[in-house]
Amino acid sequence: MEKTDAAQFVRTAREVFAPLYPVVAERIKEETGITRGRCLDLGSGPGLLGLAMAEITELEVLLLDISPEMLVFAEEGIAERERGSRVSTLLGDVHRIPLESGSVDLVVSRGSVFFWEEPARAFREVWRVLAPGGYVWIGGGFGNGDMKRKITAQMRERDPRWEPQVRERTSDFRLKAFRDALAEAGIEKFLIDNDDRGFWIRFAKESLEGRPCR
Repeated sequence: MEKTDAAQFVRTAREVFAPLYPVVAERIKEETGITRGRCLDLGSGPGLLGLAMAEITELEVLLLDISPEMLVFAEEGIAERERGSRVSTLLGDVHRIPLESGSVDLVVSRGSVFFWEEPARAFREVWRVLAPGGYVWIGGGFGNGDMKRKITAQMRERDPRWEPQVRERTSDFRLKAFRDALAEAGIEKFLIDNDDRGFWIRFAKESLEGRPCR
């Protein structure tokens, strides 16, 4: 991503989308129960979701992005929030995650899944790095219905193409494509939410005791 494109993306993220990340992070925390260990924010951009997770948990957070320009903005966010002891950046591709197998307790991502070139391959990588008992929360949610309406109103003014793009990304055709990719990756049990709170793909890896995350 070019520096000018990255700067524009980050400006929109901070000016329009920033309020949704604490809401999403709180939901992830409540529904997974994961507050310690390692969290990986895939396609993190400026790291707003990963940083929100760090604010309310004791997780060590890795912000992974394929764009060096994006990670510069992520580093700025880490410094601004004084989270350098538990949050760091990692240059990498979701299709080849540069981490050991079974080394991550929580994988989160907001917005990047729609741009994965090979979703099945990426989901296999996510599954590989996920530790037993770990949880995955990937998609494009908005937090809640009210926040979605506020963001939609702002984005209509900024970019008339945005709302049709959102509808296309969560269309029945795209949802089927995600289901097919998950199946191809060998992930048999998963949930796909698509409601006022937005679109999320969720799944867990069973622990040694055969018990998945709640």
